[in-house]
Amino acid sequence: MSSQPQSTLFDHLLELRNRLLHSVLGVLVVFCCLVYFAQDIYQYLAQPLLATMPEGAQMIATDVASPFFAPFKLTMVLSFFLAMPYILYQIWSFIAPGLYQNEKKLIAPLMFGSTFLFYAGISFAYFVVFPLAFSFFTSVAPEGVTIATDISSYLDFVLKLFFAFGATFEIPVAIVLLCWTGVTEPASLRSKRPYVIVGAFVISMLLTPPDVISQTLLAVPMLLLFELGIMLAALYHKKDPEADPEDIG
Repeated sequence: MSSQPQSTLFDHLLELRNRLLHSVLGVLVVFCCLVYFAQDIYQYLAQPLLATMPEGAQMIATDVASPFFAPFKLTMVLSFFLAMPYILYQIWSFIAPGLYQNEKKLIAPLMFGSTFLFYAGISFAYFVVFPLAFSFFTSVAPEGVTIATDISSYLDFVLKLFFAFGATFEIPVAIVLLCWTGVTEPASLRSKRPYVIVGAFVISMLLTPPDVISQTLLAVPMLLLFELGIMLAALYHKKDPEADPEDIG
């Protein structure tokens, strides 16, 4: 009688281990495909800064190993980003058997949407924020100061912004989950708009460099995504009474 729960727990742990191994292998496969192009990938990442630097200025490496480790680190992070759909599929395969049918109908679109929003946040940072922010930084450099950014410092800077914008674009998913679990309701969130506006600018101030352009370009999407999340949560709540919690798939 007592061996059955232990056997079930062991099976779950074994399944979890297999899913984690598959996720790691997925990242490694992508990395092996990209590592040959590591230098080209870093060059592409550096384009927004290089395009705004004064004529004759260039990036530098202050550490002996930076020319190798900076592109290597970037390629590893990029491999994780590109393997995200496969990682989410592994997560979904692990949790799906324990979900009700109505829960599957919600979680599956949310996992797909969260991946899309994360990529959208990174794209927004690269194509919109970086050109504006780097133009601002180079334009305010004091006269006589030579701009020569270290490649490792630049990589750390852009990765921080990538994660900040990628996480920020997940706001609609977070709001839908909060409303779905009963933590809050769309009407309650609407009444807190003034606090959300202040909070958005405070968070953007903490996550971005100390310039108005970067902070505004993060705060404004946060507010728009907050409104989108409320709309999606309200639509889901309209459909929720029709869901059958006993319908297990």
